[in-house]
Amino acid sequence: MLYMVIVPIVPDYLARLESESEQAHVKGNFSTNITQNENFDLQIGVLFASKAILQLIVNPLTGTFIDRIGYDIPLLIGLSIMFVSTCIFAFAENYATLFVARSLQGLGSAFADTSGIAMIADKFTEEAERSRALGIALAFISFGSLAAPPFGGVLYEFAGKRVPFFVLACICLADGILCMTVLKPFSSRTRENMPVGTPIYKLMIDPYIAVVAGALTTCNIPLAFLEPTIANWMEETMDSSQWEIGLTWLPAFFPHILGVYITVKLAAQYPHLQWFYGALGMVIIGASSCIVPACKNFEQLIIPLCGICFGIALVDTALLPTLAFLVDVRHVSVYGSVYAIADISYCVAYALGPIVAGKIVHDLGFVQLNLGMGLANVLYAPALLFLRNVCLMKPSHSERNMLLEEGATGLYDTIRMEERQRKKHGYSSSGNCVPIDENGTFAGQSKSLSEEET
Repeated sequence: MLYMVIVPIVPDYLARLESESEQAHVKGNFSTNITQNENFDLQIGVLFASKAILQLIVNPLTGTFIDRIGYDIPLLIGLSIMFVSTCIFAFAENYATLFVARSLQGLGSAFADTSGIAMIADKFTEEAERSRALGIALAFISFGSLAAPPFGGVLYEFAGKRVPFFVLACICLADGILCMTVLKPFSSRTRENMPVGTPIYKLMIDPYIAVVAGALTTCNIPLAFLEPTIANWMEETMDSSQWEIGLTWLPAFFPHILGVYITVKLAAQYPHLQWFYGALGMVIIGASSCIVPACKNFEQLIIPLCGICFGIALVDTALLPTLAFLVDVRHVSVYGSVYAIADISYCVAYALGPIVAGKIVHDLGFVQLNLGMGLANVLYAPALLFLRNVCLMKPSHSERNMLLEEGATGLYDTIRMEERQRKKHGYSSSGNCVPIDENGTFAGQSKSLSEEET
């Protein structure tokens, strides 16, 4: 909710601060006012994007940190940072303080978002249970994102700027207390026995993970680019009221929940079609994006926006569990880095949206923006065919090999590991050369020296 609650609050609040400063000085000419308006729009875009930009920079580090220390302590760190960020938002009275608060929010999200999703993937190992649990998490993420603008707008209008941030700070504090009570992050634990996760740079060059990351970025571009531009377009083309603009995205929450529910049910019955659900979602997103400029009133606009959120639900619910499965079968089952990559994918879209979208609308037009976003999603959908055989993959032996390479802990383990190394080099336990196949098993029979002497 903190990500979207500032949308109806901060622009109006900064505009009031700007008008107060203008009243204290002599007003410039008309051209100066136009330049000030353009600078103001740029400032708003940079402020909104600063969260995603910092999150994008920090995520590779937080992913590695989560892999090494576990999921609960980073989750608590993220909640603590977001609590501080929310309090700063409440008391901020200038642009610089708001920028610091927004950037801190990105730092906290880099810890909390990644560790929370990774913890779910780690606790639920069965694919059906994992899809259901991640679907529930996505549903609450959607609710927070879509309900936050009307929530913030109403409280800002009738109770002032600080109240919505105080409410969110209390929610964040309560969540942190629950984390301390339920997860007990500082209790005694065996962190030294945790497997070492695959480095994030190796995960990034995995072609299957790269395809999923590209799909997550592409499918979120319409939402990220429409959020900062659709309000002005509605005012210019539909003469929409402020309450209509504030409620633009709220109806889309229900098809998003429907998309999560449908995908979870289908994935339980037909898990081998996860790639198809994601591709279908991208086609729906592309078609809906192209329809948006053709809408003439608020009621018509709701339909394609619901289609976009329904498609995003299909893509996210199908592909986020796929990331965990790919790590299970191709790497080590530690999920911090792979979900940091997923978070990076989202951040790419939301870092570009507030800055680039307005420029595209100004230079090319709102219609061209939507057609480009729709075409990008439709063209990317066939790339998910690359994932069609993922369900046939067998678990890798990387974890077993990693444990063997760490060193033996007892006499029996030492003997077994020495025997394994001899077989790998083609020697028997007695020192004779024996033929072995590529799997390390004996391909022929040979008598040992002791047997010949006998």
